[in-house]
Amino acid sequence: NQRYMATLGHIARESSDVTRLAQFYKEVFGFEEIESPDFGDLKVIWLNLPGAFAMHIIQRNTSTNLPEGPYSATSAVRDPSHLPMGHHICFSVSNFDSFLRSLKEKGIDTFQKSLPDGKVKQVFFFDPDGNGLEVASRSES
Repeated sequence: NQRYMATLGHIARESSDVTRLAQFYKEVFGFEEIESPDFGDLKVIWLNLPGAFAMHIIQRNTSTNLPEGPYSATSAVRDPSHLPMGHHICFSVSNFDSFLRSLKEKGIDTFQKSLPDGKVKQVFFFDPDGNGLEVASRSES
């Protein structure tokens, strides 16, 4: 009965504008651009969040007929209040209030709530491609 320890390696996001999406994750979360393989005509940007995980941003190829993303299948209304029960990636931050201020300064629409016990604060928002994001305060132990 072999047990395995799994960690998150990377998340891949398709985008029609890989540069814009990479810039968002660098500015908002502090991802760093790292060397990526040369895939010829396929434009990719590899990002790394030190101590956490990597993100691979891949030029969208419309001929594959892959779904554009969980968000795109519903409607054109970007209402972050629906995100808690929808597809999203969650980050946790040590200084939640400071992070919240930085989102407001960037003009990003957000929805805030807390877990039922009130110990963890949450903010939900979208990246430029409409992918759902959550940032949670680190619970103080």
